[in-house]
Amino acid sequence: MSNISPPRPRDAGVKRSFTIVASQFNGEYVQGLINHAQEELRALSPGVTISLQRVPGAFEIPIVVRELASQKKVDAIIAVAVILKGKTGHASNLSRSVTDALQRIAVDHGVPVINAVLSLDNETQARERCLKNKINRGTEAARAAVKIASVMSKLRAK
Repeated sequence: MSNISPPRPRDAGVKRSFTIVASQFNGEYVQGLINHAQEELRALSPGVTISLQRVPGAFEIPIVVRELASQKKVDAIIAVAVILKGKTGHASNLSRSVTDALQRIAVDHGVPVINAVLSLDNETQARERCLKNKINRGTEAARAAVKIASVMSKLRAK
């Protein structure tokens, strides 16, 4: 993972709609990602519509993302969760499963899905990436969502 945040895309004056689908598990860290994503979306796209859907854990994110993508009412969906590695391979299996499902949904439905489902080694990494400002993955997810929404809008206007 990079320690450098991508530059802020320009999207002034465009009405955008985004949905964040967030796990309730590891709530403090997930809430940090949500807060940073919402703040950045509002800064990048004044007048933006942001909705939030909560699910129990990371494994439940793809089914809600699929439902939202099939409705085609948002410019992009941001999937947010924090998976902390334990002593078994469960975290790795869960991360791969969710990642694969999210990519398949985006491609199958033509709706951008930003994967901010983080698989982290420990709580120190979670604090750095979810609660702090320097390399916050919620901020990065919002920037990616705005950028890809702009790209898709231009492609569909042709």
